[in-house]
Amino acid sequence: MLIFTLRRLNLFIFTIFLLTVLSFSLAFLFPGDALVNISGQVSANQEVLAELAQSYGKDQSIFNQYVIYVGKVFSGDFGVSMISDLPLLDVISTLLPATVELSLVALLIAMVLGIPIGFIAAIRHRKNSDNIILSIAMIGYSVPVFWVGLMAIQLFSIELSMFPSAGQISPVYEIERQYGILLIDILLSDSNYKWQAFSDATSHLILPAAVIALAPATIFIRLARTAMLEVLETPYIRAAKAKGLSFAQVVYSHAIRNALIMIVRHIGLQFANLITIAMITEVIFSWPGIGRWLIESIYQRDYTAIQIGLLVLSSFIFIVHILSDFLYAALNPLARGKKYGS
Repeated sequence: MLIFTLRRLNLFIFTIFLLTVLSFSLAFLFPGDALVNISGQVSANQEVLAELAQSYGKDQSIFNQYVIYVGKVFSGDFGVSMISDLPLLDVISTLLPATVELSLVALLIAMVLGIPIGFIAAIRHRKNSDNIILSIAMIGYSVPVFWVGLMAIQLFSIELSMFPSAGQISPVYEIERQYGILLIDILLSDSNYKWQAFSDATSHLILPAAVIALAPATIFIRLARTAMLEVLETPYIRAAKAKGLSFAQVVYSHAIRNALIMIVRHIGLQFANLITIAMITEVIFSWPGIGRWLIESIYQRDYTAIQIGLLVLSSFIFIVHILSDFLYAALNPLARGKKYGS
């Protein structure tokens, strides 16, 4: 496990290094002055620019400037937005939890729907139900997420009036933000309308989360189907059948548990896919997350926001991927090294 941990730590350090190099380089690739692009001080006078130049080491080598930039990033000094003139650390710390909340609920929906359906397809292998499930999964993965979002708003918000079409919560509820995750903040609040606010926030969350979950659910269907088929062909499953266990007993007692372990290692990759889809969905549903903010920053040419937003979002996705690797290694000893399976 030590070797496994050291390998993942080296991969993490190397990836973060590449991300910081890319983020630092963007300041020189964007139009305009690199000092303004890296600090966000658009309307600064000459005295302020001189102080910024000294702070960021503009009179030093590129390597020293990069070291100073990395030091500022890890200390929380992300600069300010070139459009709103707000500290980017405050903006990101406010918006990122909303995206995480939306993505986690979408991931839960995708797993709860996709994995059992994939298991059913594997159990009904090469039968009509298996072919139907695979066909639906292929269609669901091919449909553009923006079209699904617009159709969902048209059907469930306008025609049926089941869910709100935009926002995170109705303006009538004032909830004090503590952790940024709205549902948790509502449960921890002392509001007299706590449960009404929780119900309202949930109704705002379900529709965009379901839209985001569509494509990952189809992927989980195929992953679960493949994992179950591989498990059903293993020697210990044949041994369990030879002992006289029924097919249902083999599936429920042995196959499902081992197939789930094989799916765990893909959670990190699917979470990255979720974040990408969430960026588009946040724009459609006016969800106050970091994806919508980043897309708006691209339209507004807010170079400082683009630079830091990409760095924070990419780092967060990679951290989730690393954590999923550790979870998979904890559940499957063979992933830690050959000696654990000898």
